[in-house]
Amino acid sequence: MSDCRQHQDSDRSRPPSPGPDPSACVFRAVVSGIVQGVSYRAFAQRQAQALDLAGYARNLADGRVEVVALGPRAALESLLERLRSGPALSRVDGLEVDWDHQGEAPRPFAVRR
Repeated sequence: MSDCRQHQDSDRSRPPSPGPDPSACVFRAVVSGIVQGVSYRAFAQRQAQALDLAGYARNLADGRVEVVALGPRAALESLLERLRSGPALSRVDGLEVDWDHQGEAPRPFAVRR
């Protein structure tokens, strides 16, 4: 599992570049089970926003939900625990996590169609 430090700039002689916090981590999680039609994306959005994370949640054509989130490692770990539980009407059967995801993570956290 990545500690997210590989994204930091090791050359301290240059000023920091503008943009996202280089110590921030990002993951892509794919959640399987009964996760569509049960407000899972809205649940993920509420949880991520409460943790001040960037990213999105969207339905996949195969019935799973994709969640991409960016922020401090501890907050991301907390979000993953919440995603494993899901909202009341959901049933989470699996959660695949990729800590090396390189995609975008918009702010504020959004629900995508």
